[in-house]
Order: sequence, then structure tokens, then C-alpha cells
Amino acid sequence: MEPNTLLDSVLDEAGISHAGLAAHINEAGRARGMKLRYEHTAVARWLKGQRPRGQVPDLICEVLGERLHRALTLDDIGLGTPGSPRAPATPLSGFVERATALWRSDEQQRPHVVAAPAVTGTPAVIPVWEWENPPEDSDVSRRGLTRVSMSDIDMLRAARAHYEQMYRKAGGVATRARVVGFLNAEAAPLLRGSYPDATGRQLHRATGGLVAIAGICAYDSDAHGLAQRYFHQALRLAKASGARGLGAYVIALLVNQSLFMKEYRQAVAFAESALRASGSHITPALASDLYAMQAKAYARLGDGAGALACIRRAETAADRIRPGQEPDETGYVQPGLVNVQVAEALLSLGDLGGARENAAAAVGTPAHDRGRVHRLAMLTHIALRQGDADRAVATAVEMTERARGMESRRLRDRLRAVREHLAESGSAATAEAAELIDGALRVPL
Repeated sequence: MEPNTLLDSVLDEAGISHAGLAAHINEAGRARGMKLRYEHTAVARWLKGQRPRGQVPDLICEVLGERLHRALTLDDIGLGTPGSPRAPATPLSGFVERATALWRSDEQQRPHVVAAPAVTGTPAVIPVWEWENPPEDSDVSRRGLTRVSMSDIDMLRAARAHYEQMYRKAGGVATRARVVGFLNAEAAPLLRGSYPDATGRQLHRATGGLVAIAGICAYDSDAHGLAQRYFHQALRLAKASGARGLGAYVIALLVNQSLFMKEYRQAVAFAESALRASGSHITPALASDLYAMQAKAYARLGDGAGALACIRRAETAADRIRPGQEPDETGYVQPGLVNVQVAEALLSLGDLGGARENAAAAVGTPAHDRGRVHRLAMLTHIALRQGDADRAVATAVEMTERARGMESRRLRDRLRAVREHLAESGSAATAEAAELIDGALRVPL
């Protein structure tokens, strides 16, 4: 079940509690000769995705519609019957309402939204399939109260860059609330505004970049279901914008999440979809990252030939990167990123020498603090596997100092993994480094 963010949003707009809605539903039912005894717990189940029985969805529309002084349809409250005709609205405008409802629920920290699990199987694949295949959006223009200008779009682009840098320096836990607040306050009114097709495409592209950052921050906060929904939203916005490169970037984020969730076959398939559908629109930086992540997935699946083939493709693409010719979104593919990805793949294949060579090259290349922590963690792990305790300790100490002050679940995962490997080593030096990491982990997020 997926959380019903539309119903949650309408409930909030109407200013009615769960218990209040249940009481009004019971009263409306009695007027129709029905004996209903709903309580607040039933409303909580509906918000989690359970569909009310019988005529209750119509009663919800009636009760909330009276409260808001406007007619509501089942689609408006997220209870439209699958396969039934939708209310007269374009698919894109309906998507906008659902997307902004999710942003609002996230900003208000609704537990059924924040704690929702990630979907797997067909529900996880459909958004990627819809992005890759027709139909395209022939016209994304809209008529609304606020007229959107290029200065508005420039503001969204600047905000994306700002929040990306904040994420890199402070982590996703600290950044998420800020970017989601910005989406609600600034991006949502613009999406509902007035704009011609050309402006609308740029608006959807700029908003898609911001939504992707919200997804990255949710992923970094361990809210994987929420992160996945943001990535799916960003993919739909990319399709509306017509920017195939942006869509491929979003799929790269989904590939990374699939690797974390150990969905290795899905990671390979998603990366292949991005590479295939983007064609000439994909940049060398993004291609190198996608191939490198495919290599990691193949290595985890035990397919050495597939992993090595992808490593060669990743290295070839990396040699063609020209930073000044890359879009803002691929700025994360900094020198050394492919090396650390390749090191992880080779480590899974048991090639410790090749893994160390690539990890050392990655650490020897300048990177922002967040990326450097991951690189140092990889080098520490490889050094321990090779029995080089001195190098492992020195690298672990630098890694810990770099990670201080960052509010990131993923970096804490890295620190814990390194701490466990150090503790297993059994020497006095590694025990001291493990204690240093313990101190860093005791700082609450």
C-alpha cells in the first residue's frame, strides 16, 4: 500500500482531525440509513493506503467538500477506482497535485509518509518504463494565478545548487527539511501558475532538479520509500521537460538506491535503460557513473566478465569528461569517483591489488568532504583486507575527522562498517582508531 498523500493534504486544508472526520462520516452515514462506527484509527488506515469500503469514499468527498465549500471527486482525495475515468484534468496537472501533496506531507512529518517502505518489483519499474517510452507531453502549458517568468526559473536553479552544496557539507538529515520547505513555499505555486509550453518545460526541468535533491536527502536520512517517491517525481518532471539527460541523471540516483537495497538486477536494468534511452543526450560524466554502478552490480551478482566490461566502458567514458561541458546535475561526478566505484567492484571480485590501486587514486584526487569520506572508508577497508594496519589506521583517522559535523545516515553506515573491520583486526592501533570512530558515532543526529 502507498500512503494516501492527497487525502492527507485535503484533511489538512479542511482543518479536520482524524477523529473529527470519523465522526462526520458516521453522521453522514446515518443520514443515509447506514450504521457506521468509524474511529480515528480507521482514518489512519486510510491515510496509510487502505481503501474504505462501500459508499464511504463518497461520504468522505461529501464531508470534506462541504467543509471546503467546493465539490471533491474520488481522484481529489486519492480514492479513485483504478481503471475508472479520471476527473477532467490532464495527466500532468493531476501529477502536480499529487506531487505537491507529498511535499506538504513530508514538511509536516506525517509518519505514514516519512516511514513508508520502498516499493519493489513492478511498482518500482513502471516509472522508469513510462519515462523511457511514449507518449511524450505534447504541451505542458498551464493557466493559473501566478505568471511564471524566467527569473522564477533562475531562482529554482540557484536553489538547487545551494541545497546540493549544503547536502555535501552538512548531510541530508540537516538539508532535507530546508529543500522540502522551499519546494512547498516556492516551487509548488509556480507549478500551479500560468506559463506557455516553452517556459513550462524549463520550469519542470528546474523543479525536477530540486526534487531530485529532496530525494537524495531523504535517501541519506534512511527514508527510502520517500526517497524513491521523490526520484519517481523527478523522473516524471524530467519527461515533461523533454530533457532526456535529466531523466538519465535521476535514474542514476535510482540505480544507486537499488545497489544499497541489494536489488542488483534492477540496478543493471535501470542503468541500461538510462544509457539506451538517452542516446546522444547522455554526457560522459553520467555515462561513466552509470557504467561504474553497473560494474558494482555485476560484481555482486558474481558476473566477473560483465563487471570488467562495464569497468572498461566507465573508464573510457571518464577519459572524455570535460567539466565545462557538463550540466549542473552531473557535478557530483568529480575526478576519482569512477576510481572508487571501480575499487568497490574489484573488491567484490577479490582483486585486492586492483581495488587498492583505484582506491588510492581516488583518495589522491581532490574531492568535497562527503566524497572524500567515502573514498577514505574504501581505502581503509582494502588496507585492512591486505593486512596493512598502519595505513588503515591513518586513513580511518582522517576519514573520521572529515565526517565530523555531517548529519548523514549513509556516512554513519560507512563509519560503523569501518569501525567493525578495525575492531576485528585486533591490534592496539586499530582498537584506538575504532574508539575514535565510536566517539564520532555517539554524536546524535
